[in-house]
Amino acid sequence: MLIITRRPDQKVMIGDDVVVEVLEIVGNQVRLGVQAPQSIRVFREEIWLAVKEENRAAAQDAPQTLPAPAGAAG
Repeated sequence: MLIITRRPDQKVMIGDDVVVEVLEIVGNQVRLGVQAPQSIRVFREEIWLAVKEENRAAAQDAPQTLPAPAGAAG
């Protein structure tokens, strides 16, 4: 893990396209702004973990075979 010290209004570049800016520090909270191309999805960790778990659960519940289309002869 890379540890970087930044002050409000300072930025960190990730590659050529992603910018993370420290917007504000209040007490023990830090507000960050993230600029990234729309092709890069940006999530808070707890949201990302919830989506990952939902996808895992949905994949487990998915039927192993697809039903035949309605009206198909067989």
